[in-house]
Amino acid sequence: MEQNALSDPAKGTVIQEIILSNQIGAISVELARRLNIEPIRALELFYESKTCANLHNHETGLYLYGDLYLADEFMLECAHPVS
Repeated sequence: MEQNALSDPAKGTVIQEIILSNQIGAISVELARRLNIEPIRALELFYESKTCANLHNHETGLYLYGDLYLADEFMLECAHPVS
């Protein structure tokens, strides 16, 4: 276990993955509401997105933003797909 994780459990990778999983679940529920689809389908779509890839890449800083902002980012991605 890395030193930061020992002094602050919230910095441990397991805790960060739990937080990220919870955030993705909340985003999926919001997307399901907006798109009028089942939450599991929204989850599948989100996991396939560039927004989700960026969320997992800590260099982008996207993980610092809230669920509604990330849902907006996904919706913009869908409206303006990049080939």
